[in-house]
Amino acid sequence: MNVLFEEDGAFKAGSILADNNTSLQIELPTGKRSKVKSANVLLRFASPNPAELMQRAEQAAEEIDVGFLWEVCGDGEFAFEELAAEYQGDKPGPIESASVLMRLHSAPMYFHRKGKGRYRKAPPEILQAALAGLEKKRLQAEQVERMSAALVGGKLPDEFPPLLQQLLYKPDRNRLETKALEAACAETHESAAKLLARCKAFPGSHDYHLGRFLFEYFAKGTDFPAHDFALSDCADLPLAEAQAFSIDDMQTTEIDDALSVSPRPQGGWRIGIHIAAPGLAVTPDNALGAIARQRLSTVYMPGHKITMLPDAVVEAFTLAAGRICPALSFYLDVAADLRIEGQSSKLERILIAANLRHHDIEPLFNDETLAGGDKSGLDDFPYRDELFLLWQLATVMEAGRGKPSASRAQKDYNYRIDWERDGVDGKGWISLDERPRGSPLDMLVAEMMIAANAGWGAALRDAGIAALYRAQSAGKVRMTTVAAPHDGLGVDCYAWASSPLRRYVDLINQWQLIAWLRGETPRYTARDTDFLAALRDFELTYAGYAEFQRGMERYWCLRWLRQEEATSVTATVLRDNLVRLEALPLVLRVNSLPTLDRGARVELDITRIDLLDADIHASYRSTLAEHGEITDDGIDDEAALIGADEVSEGEHTAPAVLEREGAAAELDGEAPSASALGAAAGAE
Repeated sequence: MNVLFEEDGAFKAGSILADNNTSLQIELPTGKRSKVKSANVLLRFASPNPAELMQRAEQAAEEIDVGFLWEVCGDGEFAFEELAAEYQGDKPGPIESASVLMRLHSAPMYFHRKGKGRYRKAPPEILQAALAGLEKKRLQAEQVERMSAALVGGKLPDEFPPLLQQLLYKPDRNRLETKALEAACAETHESAAKLLARCKAFPGSHDYHLGRFLFEYFAKGTDFPAHDFALSDCADLPLAEAQAFSIDDMQTTEIDDALSVSPRPQGGWRIGIHIAAPGLAVTPDNALGAIARQRLSTVYMPGHKITMLPDAVVEAFTLAAGRICPALSFYLDVAADLRIEGQSSKLERILIAANLRHHDIEPLFNDETLAGGDKSGLDDFPYRDELFLLWQLATVMEAGRGKPSASRAQKDYNYRIDWERDGVDGKGWISLDERPRGSPLDMLVAEMMIAANAGWGAALRDAGIAALYRAQSAGKVRMTTVAAPHDGLGVDCYAWASSPLRRYVDLINQWQLIAWLRGETPRYTARDTDFLAALRDFELTYAGYAEFQRGMERYWCLRWLRQEEATSVTATVLRDNLVRLEALPLVLRVNSLPTLDRGARVELDITRIDLLDADIHASYRSTLAEHGEITDDGIDDEAALIGADEVSEGEHTAPAVLEREGAAAELDGEAPSASALGAAAGAE
């Protein structure tokens, strides 16, 4: 005797070796023996043999029209043998019964199981819904297959353009487009970015990297929301007696600091540090304040920037030459021997007489022309005497702090992008201009900004007015509401207040300073939830912006290498297999590098540059005879380029990197290049 039984959700047939009432000993066609509960037996039969039964029943089941089977069965519950008898019109044999059982079991949408060998037809409405769902899945599978085939063939499906950013940066795996993309990537062994680039989904690698940042931080676009802005003439503010001049890079448009030098009747000078005052029009409670609160900082990258404030506001408050501008001024009363005898602050209007630019002044005012320590090496040029005095004062102030404003051994780079010229991967031809770090111009601006930021921080502290400070202790930099010392700068406290056009923290501190000078109640207290939230959000966002800037500078360094068709480069060993290129601010790991001393110079072969991954691979060629010079802050600077996790654990922290970055930002009014991290530490 043979039996058909169910085991682990599948039907099996075998010969009975022993029948123990509640269980059977069964031998399967494979020869395997199994113990089966009698309750699991569905059919007993003498012939055919088990293997033949299974084969012939499966073939017969495939020929049964499941729709017809559903039509002929009644609405009540039934056993499979009952339906088999009705279907055959006579008493069914083992093969006929087994075939009906297998067909019922294979169509759960049509027949709902109610027990061992028992079923009930699905209600019409449920069946129609299930069939509709099945058809939908079939059509979706066809759609995925069609889109995937198009991608493999290098063609972008019509459904993809509106979803490109999501597919590239935050794919939704429930979408058919994502499934098609994943299937195509699996078939071609390409990343999603490279596959879509091959399909010309985006113009070039630059658009891919910029798009990732915009998707995360500017999902609604970079256009400013609707806002009203009307600048009052600020005629109620007194007009300063002095005339000011700014010192900035040629590309700077957000000019938010200027300097002035005026002789005092009793001897000595009055040095003015004048900061743009957008806080007079941009307030915490108006639309412009909401815009600044949302953006928190200007975003910088080579060849482009996304300003914190609308262009009209920047234009109204930037300290442009030939205009009388509202300003928050910090004055130092300096004796003839360069002793600082007093300080004061004033909200006023001031005439901006000139906007000096680095490229015009530095050839005339530099370490070489100042080597004698006097003006004998200086040619005659506008503001020569004022700059010389400020440089002398800055030298004294730097010595008084006991901290250098910059590491002179390092170099900075300016990234110039010509968007009208085609590059190696789309629009953009890059030029890298090298300039020495810590020039006399850098140092004097840095020291003046330190004086203002430290002085205003102390003034707010002493007045009991809340402010946002930068503090450093034990090598760690943090933002805080407490006026704590900044060991890296050598000052008792340091509040960012000198860049209100570019940083929200500076704007908040300016609002507090304006209230202090006017004798009004300050907008924020130290425990104000909005105040604390702004501190937290700024720190996180500013770190994200800085990371993006460093990433884009690395990208443009790679573009420069590709553009110049460089096949080999020279580099200086920083540590282990970490090297810094000499021709541009780029750090990479060279796995084939032998064990060499720090500072050793090597020649490398460039083996691969991937612009989408912003990655470069190089191999060791030879060791050069000369050694390169590396200052103590060299690796700190490079950590910002490759990520702190690429350097030894625990040696660097992101806030420390930002601290140095902010320093260089004070020098030229714009965010610095990543190569400039550490420059003029006095300003940050």
